[in-house]
Amino acid sequence: MSPQSEHRWFFEPETFPVRHIGSTDAEVQEMLEVLGLPSLDALVQATIPQDIRLQNPLNLPSQRTEQDVLGEMKTMAQQNTVYRSFIGMGYYDCVTPPVILRNILENPAWYTQYTPYQAELAQGRLEALLNFQTMVTDLTGLPLANASLLDEGTAAAEAMAMCFAIGKSSRPAFFASKGCHPQTLAVVQTRAESLGITLDIGMVDNIDWEQHAYCGLLLQYPTTDGFLRNYQDLAQRAHEAGTHVVVATDLLALTLLKPPGEFGADIAIGSSQRFGVPLGFGGPHAAFLSTKEEFARQMPGRIVGASKDAKGKTAYRLALQTREQHIRRDRATSNICTAQVLLANIAGLYAVYHGPNGLKRMAERVHGMTQVLVEGLTRLGCQVTDEMFFDTIRVSSVSLKPENILKQATHHGLNLRSFEDGSFGISLDEATTLDDLETLFKTFSKDGRIWFSPKELAEALTVSIPAPFARTTPFLTHEVFNRYHSEHELLRYMHRLQSRDLSLVHSMIPLGSCTMKLNATSEMIPVTWPEFSRIHPFAPQDQTAGYNQLFQQLESWLSEITGFSGVSLQPNAGSQGEYAGLMVIRAYQKHRGEAQRNICLIPVSAHGTNPASAVIAGLKVVPVSCDKQGNIDVADLQAKASQHREQLAALMVTYPSTHGVFEESIREVCKIVHEHGGQVYMDGANMNAMVGLCRPGDIGADVCHLNLHKTFCIPHGGGGPGMGPIAAASHLTPFLPGHPIRNPSGDQAIGAISAAPYGSPSILPISWAFIALMGGDGLTHSTKVAILNANYMAKRLEKDYRVLFRGKNGLSAHEFILDLRPFKKSADIEVEDVAKRLMDFGFHAPTISWPVAGTMMIEPTESESKAELDRYCEALITIRKEIEAIEEGRLPRDDNPLKNAPHTIDVVTSSQWVHPYTQEQAAFPAPWLRDYKFWPSVSRIDNAYGDRNLVCTCPPMEDIIKKPEA
Repeated sequence: MSPQSEHRWFFEPETFPVRHIGSTDAEVQEMLEVLGLPSLDALVQATIPQDIRLQNPLNLPSQRTEQDVLGEMKTMAQQNTVYRSFIGMGYYDCVTPPVILRNILENPAWYTQYTPYQAELAQGRLEALLNFQTMVTDLTGLPLANASLLDEGTAAAEAMAMCFAIGKSSRPAFFASKGCHPQTLAVVQTRAESLGITLDIGMVDNIDWEQHAYCGLLLQYPTTDGFLRNYQDLAQRAHEAGTHVVVATDLLALTLLKPPGEFGADIAIGSSQRFGVPLGFGGPHAAFLSTKEEFARQMPGRIVGASKDAKGKTAYRLALQTREQHIRRDRATSNICTAQVLLANIAGLYAVYHGPNGLKRMAERVHGMTQVLVEGLTRLGCQVTDEMFFDTIRVSSVSLKPENILKQATHHGLNLRSFEDGSFGISLDEATTLDDLETLFKTFSKDGRIWFSPKELAEALTVSIPAPFARTTPFLTHEVFNRYHSEHELLRYMHRLQSRDLSLVHSMIPLGSCTMKLNATSEMIPVTWPEFSRIHPFAPQDQTAGYNQLFQQLESWLSEITGFSGVSLQPNAGSQGEYAGLMVIRAYQKHRGEAQRNICLIPVSAHGTNPASAVIAGLKVVPVSCDKQGNIDVADLQAKASQHREQLAALMVTYPSTHGVFEESIREVCKIVHEHGGQVYMDGANMNAMVGLCRPGDIGADVCHLNLHKTFCIPHGGGGPGMGPIAAASHLTPFLPGHPIRNPSGDQAIGAISAAPYGSPSILPISWAFIALMGGDGLTHSTKVAILNANYMAKRLEKDYRVLFRGKNGLSAHEFILDLRPFKKSADIEVEDVAKRLMDFGFHAPTISWPVAGTMMIEPTESESKAELDRYCEALITIRKEIEAIEEGRLPRDDNPLKNAPHTIDVVTSSQWVHPYTQEQAAFPAPWLRDYKFWPSVSRIDNAYGDRNLVCTCPPMEDIIKKPEA
């Protein structure tokens, strides 16, 4: 050690990259030696085409310590001012029960889970989601609900698309009431334009049913300014005209109000945010959608259903799963990446904790507070619209000017909703107190004094909802909503659910293109700080200086990383990013007078979400072939681009490819598209192989989306939240998404993509912290290690499995594909058998049967240690030996450890063991399992049975078992 390095500790504290990257420098060198390479730089040179490599380091701040970054983030957060929000518009302050806050929202065992495609390892969260679906169906009065959508605006747009699809596109017009929230109308308007649906927005009383044939009608119940209308006659009239009725509603209100399903709604949508999910400046929040059973095949998103496992035990899984794993591509009308699972779990467990009686008491309290508010404001001489309400009123003052009321509200630390006519909207919520009411009275008092107390007014009022609005039907009658009301009981219930789920706290989840990496605790901590979590999305700009600074810095960093000039943080999922990017391209081409461009070229190897997004954006999908090496067939691309020269809108390309290869032809591919008048959309799902080494903007792309829940460390949350911001070249920047409440992008901006102006802002501190902690050098080093880890695993496994689609020098990018197809003939073993057998080793399977059927795509990420990579390799090598035993006849084809996997504790402890292999081999096939064993809670699930007997709410268990097959 040199004299200088001996004292380096004094000047340089330990920074974060050594915590994020799983392997030590010595282990990195060991893996390089296995590959026969001297350094990480040599690996990069052999992997990434020279003509796209970044020549200069990223111009980002230097890496820093966790303490430094948390300190700066606290300073930033304190620039936000937390006012008491009464703005409403579908967003409410609420109380997240501490037991749920600590054990769900802040618990990595819940927020690091993946989408439950391997259901045997996800029984806990699937049960929680079934609770959520049951809560929604009970409260809305409609029998079928999905497992959440992105936000209320998106849910309304999906409902419109449903109506359009149910009508088989024969009625290309939709009516939306002016009583809906403005942000919802904006999102619906954007989607209607792309789908070619004529959207009429107006007063429902003015609908000319003889003149128009609408596929659907959107209503708000209660309306955006709080009023209740009896929609029963309107719904009947709509049905007589062949129009489906969509009702946007409020779950807490429905504990007191007649549910939409009882007055004729075909679809109900809304947000579950006020069920314990923080405001978070607009998200993430779980939306809901419920409908009639006959519309199950048209429902967007994911549905959790009950089935049975190989032993006849009730088990949960994603119902209609074929549309989940094999997306309908160019026939799609929705995108399956539209869920907020973590937030749906919170909302569902909130309902479990409070139960039907607790929720009803809460609703009565909110409604009672609103009655007191009306009485007090009336005594102060204010005008309150004399209509039925639940928690929101519209009020104007006779004696005070609107600007004076706003001034007094600001003085008292209150936010109100302002209408153009000078009136104000006030929405009360679970967190409202009598002191809040007193402050509101002072705000509307001419001299700031009141001569009555809220308590006096409350004692003189009777809380009631009159007919025809009053709810008469019971809800949340299932045992799960009536049992866990003490904290001790709920805590134990949540931990029972948690124990049935595998997450990153247990072992690696090496899903190709899903990038399940470390979600560091220091990155997660700021999410629940009140300065970030209790801000209303439409709070005035001067109250959100900290958020504004975070947005500006994050946008500039993402611009530098991608090589683009502009970024929009609005899309709140990768699917929404794809949709937004294509809409930006279309807006640019329309601006240039090229509205006829409607062809989207998509390689057959592309992510399944790509063609779905293209269809939703109003484009026609034309597939482009791939060659035998899995690369884009340049000749076919040239031919298709020439054939559609006048109509070519875009090419959607994933880079590195979905086959895990840095294709050498990428510059030529971009050039061909540009020469034929199109734009290049780059799917950023594989950005983890590019950061610091190459940039989409330099390669030739025009726009890309970034999965912040992949490359930039926002956790997957069991299938959401996610964030999918887009970055665009300068010629596309003016068209980035706008918003009716805040429009930072200018007059040429496309319409709103998400309900909130910045999508899901409260999770953006995670990505900001990750970049700040890593710095440019740390990010670049982590990308190199991600590529190293994939190639190391591929090298270790190549003797036992065929590795598909390697690059020019026999290397992969950050992921690689194992070919398991030969085992079908040699041993009658399918890729699913290997996936289930990995569970016995304590591992989640890689991505299976995509992008090639019968294969596994493995992405280890940079966060996994060499020891963990070796364990996973040993598991796959051991499984290969078991397949060999079948091939050689030492194990039968129909009764072996793979066909019977996974093995539960009930199975291996049974006194009746009849298999030709030992219980030890079944349950403990690797030595590390003696130290720790994760037990799948159910045996292999029968998916076909579940689809034939669709059960998507919480029934008595005996009913599921006894239900006959259809």
